[in-house]
Amino acid sequence: MMIALRQVARHFRVGDETVHALAGIDLDIPAGDYLSVMGPSGSGKSTLLNVLGLLDRPSSGSYRLEGSETTTLSEEARARIRRERIGFVFQAFHLIGRLSAAENIALPLVLGGVPPEERRQRVAEVLSALDLADRADHLPEQLSGGQRQRVAIGRAVVMRPALLLADEPTGNLDQRAGAEVIALLEHLNAEGITLVVVTHDAAIGERARRRVRMLDGRIHSDHAPT
Repeated sequence: MMIALRQVARHFRVGDETVHALAGIDLDIPAGDYLSVMGPSGSGKSTLLNVLGLLDRPSSGSYRLEGSETTTLSEEARARIRRERIGFVFQAFHLIGRLSAAENIALPLVLGGVPPEERRQRVAEVLSALDLADRADHLPEQLSGGQRQRVAIGRAVVMRPALLLADEPTGNLDQRAGAEVIALLEHLNAEGITLVVVTHDAAIGERARRRVRMLDGRIHSDHAPT
């Protein structure tokens, strides 16, 4: 099993109140699955994604990733897993403005200590796969929104992660660019990567093979169309 959550809770203080962002989540995600996470604002979608991505630690419960318990890991170990096994795609592209498309994609490889020649080869492969080879030297401000999101996806997958987490990946894109980005994510899933997409867009959510709906920090429904 790629992911196994058992009674995962996440709560935090806001002023004098305790907010229960997640309230006893049980969730299994096998390797290669493609699921969407939907629900109203405040339902816990992004908190769940942050927990899955080891960006946030549960207040209680168990989170096993690829068979290993993550809740007791050091911050250094969690950072290593994020770098090597998990890719992130966000609504805001989070590209570094002074770096070219190729340099933005290469950044995780640099941080991961991948040798220069291998970095060049892997970045070239990703640029080609994303139809960005002719934009390799362009800065983010010289790219369209759809191209920027493709660069962000390239950066997310260049380390060849097992798990790809996408939080509103089409939120800043027009309909055509959004459709291209979703098609690209689905292509990566078809190649074996486990894909979790958080979205407010029902049309995008319904494309997933499995649809999880959250409400008040809990899983309200978990539906896999037959």
